[in-house]
Amino acid sequence: MKRLLLYLVLILGAVMFTYPFLWMVSATFAPEQEISKLLLLPSKFVWTSYQQVFAKIPILRALLNSMLVASAITLSVIVLASMVGYALSRYRFKGQNLLFYIIIFTMTLPFQITLIPQYIMMVKFGWVDSYLALIVPYMINAFAIILFRQHFMTIPQDLIDAARIDGCGELRILFRILMPNSIPAVVTVGIITFMTAWNEVLWPLIVIRDQEMMTMPQLVALFVVGGRAESQLGVKLAAATLLAMPIVLAYFFFQRYFIQSMASSGLKE
Repeated sequence: MKRLLLYLVLILGAVMFTYPFLWMVSATFAPEQEISKLLLLPSKFVWTSYQQVFAKIPILRALLNSMLVASAITLSVIVLASMVGYALSRYRFKGQNLLFYIIIFTMTLPFQITLIPQYIMMVKFGWVDSYLALIVPYMINAFAIILFRQHFMTIPQDLIDAARIDGCGELRILFRILMPNSIPAVVTVGIITFMTAWNEVLWPLIVIRDQEMMTMPQLVALFVVGGRAESQLGVKLAAATLLAMPIVLAYFFFQRYFIQSMASSGLKE
């Protein structure tokens, strides 16, 4: 009986969490007049909402922009944060702990505090309406540094000393020895960084004005709230579905690695 009750509660929770998303996807295929009925199965399936989205905004170009920006940010964060994490975990220098505490402190600062100074820098550099404005400010973050540092500290020093005796340089030790032994940390940083970069809206709204350079979340947000959807709920839901689908598909294919990496890195706590 206890197991039955547990399964009922879990099923109820799953339905409560998945119903809004399933309804959103279903509503994109429903005639406009049926969307307000909140039915999962419309009377007939139509593609009108998606056709209007592709006709009104360059959604495919925005998709490519988002993939490029999110991939570049993820790769740079993994490379640069691992280098900083390695230095903080294995080198001993004056002010090491102070530097580490400063990095932790930056995590407590709201993004809005650095928003205006960061935008002024982009203007001074002439990077407005460019990929550099979207990528460079996010090329490294404190969370990734801390995660790599803590993970590298669990790797035996004897392994690093043996590599140095064999003539390996520091970069080779990092990328040929430590990184292959830190797959959980790499996967965790990669997934979280990619999802964060993909879902970013506020910063692109500030530094990007050219529609051809807009990321997918930015373009969809302007499309939905800017009036171009012409108050058609089905079109708005279709744009939101297209925005969410890449992340949903990525999680579907990599959920096993995601769960393993989160558990191995201690984030499940």
